[in-house]
Amino acid sequence: MDGGAGAARVRVMRFLLPLFSLAAAAFGAPADDFIAAAKAKHGEAGERAAKFLTEHMPAKDKEALSSEFLATNLDLAFEARVEFPWAKSLPEEIFLNDVLPYAVFDETREAWRADFLAKARPLVKDAKTASEAAQALNREFFKIVNVHYNTGRKLPNQSPSESAKLGMATCTGLSIILVDACRAVGIPARAVGTPMWTNDRGNHTWVEVWDGGWHFTGADEFDKQGLNRGWFVNDAAKAKADEPKYAIYATSWKKEGLAFPMVWAPASQEVAAVNVTARYAKAAAAADVARLGVRLFDKKDGDRVVAKVAVIAGGKVLGESETKAGTADLNDMPRFELKPGTTGWLRFTVGGESREVVFAAVEKGEPTVDATWDAAVAVPSELAAVEAWLALPAAERKADAPALQAALTQEVAARVAGLLAADRAGLIAVERKEEMEKKSLKVGDKTLRWLEKTFGEAPADGRSLWISMHGGGGAPPQVNDQQWQNQIRLYEPAEGIYIAPRAPTDTWNLWHEGHIDPMFQRLIEDHVALRGVNPDKVYLMGYSAGGDGVWQLAPRMADRFAAAAMMAGHPNETQLLGLRNLPFAIFMGGADAAYDRNKIAAAKSAEMAELQKADPGGYVHLSRIYEGLPHWMNRKDAEGVPWMAKFTRNPWPKKIVLLQDDITHDRFYWLKIPDKAAAKAGQKIVATVEGQTITLTGDVPAKMELRLSDRLLDLDQEVKVIVNGKDVAAAKVARNAAAIRQSLDERLDLPAAASAVLVLP
Repeated sequence: MDGGAGAARVRVMRFLLPLFSLAAAAFGAPADDFIAAAKAKHGEAGERAAKFLTEHMPAKDKEALSSEFLATNLDLAFEARVEFPWAKSLPEEIFLNDVLPYAVFDETREAWRADFLAKARPLVKDAKTASEAAQALNREFFKIVNVHYNTGRKLPNQSPSESAKLGMATCTGLSIILVDACRAVGIPARAVGTPMWTNDRGNHTWVEVWDGGWHFTGADEFDKQGLNRGWFVNDAAKAKADEPKYAIYATSWKKEGLAFPMVWAPASQEVAAVNVTARYAKAAAAADVARLGVRLFDKKDGDRVVAKVAVIAGGKVLGESETKAGTADLNDMPRFELKPGTTGWLRFTVGGESREVVFAAVEKGEPTVDATWDAAVAVPSELAAVEAWLALPAAERKADAPALQAALTQEVAARVAGLLAADRAGLIAVERKEEMEKKSLKVGDKTLRWLEKTFGEAPADGRSLWISMHGGGGAPPQVNDQQWQNQIRLYEPAEGIYIAPRAPTDTWNLWHEGHIDPMFQRLIEDHVALRGVNPDKVYLMGYSAGGDGVWQLAPRMADRFAAAAMMAGHPNETQLLGLRNLPFAIFMGGADAAYDRNKIAAAKSAEMAELQKADPGGYVHLSRIYEGLPHWMNRKDAEGVPWMAKFTRNPWPKKIVLLQDDITHDRFYWLKIPDKAAAKAGQKIVATVEGQTITLTGDVPAKMELRLSDRLLDLDQEVKVIVNGKDVAAAKVARNAAAIRQSLDERLDLPAAASAVLVLP
């Protein structure tokens, strides 16, 4: 990059070039003398070379350069052609265009060739190919002339001696030196560059050398792995041949109509060029990606710093690399591919000390973060302690470790939750990979199989999951199998993983037996861990006997779903109170009279309306009784899919109504019954939060746990608890990793993970 700021660091040194007089008394007529002398000394090849050089010279050079200067340049070029093995077999047109010329751009004209030949000859003596020789020069030559990258240089197009006097140059000046050094030893070389990267982050110049074809390298950017490598490869891949601003050009001595777009002299047509974009550009990637670039400075407007850098988001390290400094190009920076919308932290480590910088939601493309070490903050000790605990082998992680008990701030608690959730997801991903591949899981002696389809592109916040239960029940296996196969074809969400599970049994109540609840819990966890499902976007639905299951499962598992839809099912003894925070849809054919399904659906719809009227903050519902339609509703019920998709789960509602079914649960939203024996059918608890006060009424067992979060109330303030009219607690409740871990061990459900636990008397 030839732009940028930085303090100039001037080194005064003598650059010993055998400069000839560049002033020509009169070049027009002596040009013929130069051509004649070249023919006399080098034969017809010399004549052709002299004619080529003068024919394509810039007009100002014809006025300023002497025939002696040109003759010496030509003699030394022919000397290199004879001396070096890679130069002997060069096609003449390559030799003339990319070895013979005495200049690269419009830099000050100098007789650099003799000095560069003397310096470069020892470096390439063992090279067998032009590529090997170019690599040797790129590795050592800049050390010899003592010039390296620095934005403090005076001009982008500095001549070799001008760069040497300063001891610094940017990409164009460095490229001029490397091209000249290569040409001095007979390696065809040319400068290549773009006036602007497609991300509008400035221009860049590099070098190509000929070895049976053109190969590229960054000047003073030696890569031991060979040519055709560089930090700018991905940027160059996005170049656009038909957009001059974003195209890639190579210098040429021969003028064929196209000019090199020199950013320091935009109006100049002096330097010829060829458009080489096609050799670099690649087809644009289809995926939406943010390639986050990272640079670290010691302070604002200061010097760049080399540091280990890690990108941390969602409790995971998404990538690690090292920032660049010193002689690296300003645009040479590590880049990390992230999903657009990702937020997180950049952790820099210098000399054993780690500091962090927050980065906001990244956008598609190539955003860059310029961080400063002095403004970065130290990694919180509590966070570092949990990271160290997680780094231990699982068998050595003590549940009572101090790292898990330490009080946490809200911010650190959120980060610890991300770490613990990522660790838990990693364990599940390993343990359950096989069952996900087979689409079959087992709980006790029962097996749940499923079919699935995936729809739409994955959103930045994760996939949705649709669990759709088939009909049948109380029938031979082949009948239920047919219903299962049909269910996978019934509905198509705009986005999400759509699952049709096969009931483990063929009983009449196939979807609301006691084994279904833990199976669905596990099914959800598996898809969160291995398929990127968002726990706040899980939906439940079912038809006929599957609808029976929705009536039963939705109230008792309401805290796991974002919405539910019942199609043509019978509720049996189910109660609706648990649906207080779960949007619920009822679909029924008006003529579906078997078991009075149509009448009961109408009655339940009315009941939901009354519940919502009495409690306006809850019981969101939709009811569709299709007049005249029988048990099969001709797919009209598919309207439930987009209706459900409008909702995302609230894992921290400020009012909960828990009504235990005959299949009991010991956890419901932020209520936890630690003694499973205390969870009984018909048990009812209503819990509300107003400000900092939690009120519980109903059958509240002793030692009940309140799983708390800052999403529910302010944990930095005192929490008051009233149970059935009696004050039972008033205290601050500390956040800690132990509470978070306990929640996540029970369920891989990061949005619902508590950061503090209050145990009631």
